[in-house]
Amino acid sequence: MARRGASSPFPSLPVVTWQPGLPVHGAPAWVVVVDDESGLPAAAKEAGERLGVDLGRLLEAQLATGFSPAAGATVAYPLLTGEAAEVVLVGAGDGSAKDLRHAGAAIARFGRGKAELTTVVAEGIDDAALRAFAEGVILGSFSYTLKTVDPGEPAVGQVTITDGTDGERQPVLDRGVVVGRTGWLARQLAITPSNEKDPAWLAARATEVAAATGLEVTVWDEKKLAADGFGGILAVGRGSTRPPRFIRLDYVPDGATKNTPYVVLVGKGITYDTGGLSLKPREGMVSMKRDMTGGGSVIATMSALRELGANVRVTGLVCAAENMPSGTAYRPDDVIRHFGGRTTEVKNTDAEGRLVLADGLAYAVHELKPDVLVDVATLTGAIKVSLGAMLYGGLFATDDALADNLADAGRVSGEELWRMPLPAEYEDLISTPIADSVNSSKGPGSITAALFLKAFAGDIPWAHLDLSSIAESPADRFEYSLGATGAGARLLTTWLTSETPTAGI
Repeated sequence: MARRGASSPFPSLPVVTWQPGLPVHGAPAWVVVVDDESGLPAAAKEAGERLGVDLGRLLEAQLATGFSPAAGATVAYPLLTGEAAEVVLVGAGDGSAKDLRHAGAAIARFGRGKAELTTVVAEGIDDAALRAFAEGVILGSFSYTLKTVDPGEPAVGQVTITDGTDGERQPVLDRGVVVGRTGWLARQLAITPSNEKDPAWLAARATEVAAATGLEVTVWDEKKLAADGFGGILAVGRGSTRPPRFIRLDYVPDGATKNTPYVVLVGKGITYDTGGLSLKPREGMVSMKRDMTGGGSVIATMSALRELGANVRVTGLVCAAENMPSGTAYRPDDVIRHFGGRTTEVKNTDAEGRLVLADGLAYAVHELKPDVLVDVATLTGAIKVSLGAMLYGGLFATDDALADNLADAGRVSGEELWRMPLPAEYEDLISTPIADSVNSSKGPGSITAALFLKAFAGDIPWAHLDLSSIAESPADRFEYSLGATGAGARLLTTWLTSETPTAGI
């Protein structure tokens, strides 16, 4: 597994390099990427001559025995003579960025335990596909284990990529590596066990990231949270002996002016969720160490903005607490006063994510006044009922252009979104005579949760990403490994580093 170094918050990742022309001496293992339209890349003939094998005949033979160039399919062929020991055919499907991302991940899995792979891709592969390929190599290399026996093979050390031409494509690969790194970092934060990870731990990781990437960081402890009126974060964290934190990260691009668009991200940072006094069943608690995926994805996104040259100002807010039952825990029927004064009557202490996010949204509206406001969370199980697992995250928005921009970024990044409605007719479901709203009700759970949050966003164009449906992979498949996915980091990074992330808003 990759671990943080003493001087860096980031893990040691595979080195991904571009090779103009075919290397004179390649790695012991060569990978040839095959798509279902063009077949072998143009450089395959020369590569085959270097390797002493007719790659065209090899592909024909493998196709005849069941190999398919579907994205991520692999077949290895040993070489008995020459410098190389084996050649591997990897399917790239239709050659789209999505399928190339899957192919890159397959190469990374094949390469475990190897020092280097030489990889031949289609001549003139477009930037989006090449970038996605690099992302896949990074994401497919992910592992996390605390085993002391049989921890598994380490990630491949280096992947050298060429299309056989003299072109220079390293900047495209570098961008893909950074985007992939955000997914890796968010996944690593989410998968860390909660006996190690608490709100203070998350704040320490954010502080390390800020120091390494040129961000400003501010952390509220429990005393400052109380002094400043963060009632939602304090209430949710009150049952734990490990107090809550509110984390602020600020990025300002070089040359920013008063006209530079300003975006605020708000992430749910529940470092463990038992449900509080509304206790989850045992099965429901398993995997709740990753209930801070939204906050982790905000930290990971912020880590990439300067390196990728984002041209918008961005503040990332992480609302971190541990939701535990105890004699000091908040109760059903309590009334919470959030930052800014709005009140909530608690009906379910397991609907805690919206309570901490409410403080973050209110702080953004009252203190920061951004042009665009986006929150990201593993908020409801109801979104999984609506959208199933590992296909789409839920998108709610008050602005059509913002919704379109985020949906486009979802398609590019591979973290796709499905827009959900925000009907005013359902607002009665969260009304109460005791407070401004309740935090839980019967009915369409993901929609009422979004409506609850909408009231804290004011008149600022706002989007809510409920990513519970894509936060947990059931198996090693494509760019994901079993467990937490770090959902949201690649999506938000892709959106914020596009040329015009706030276009039309």
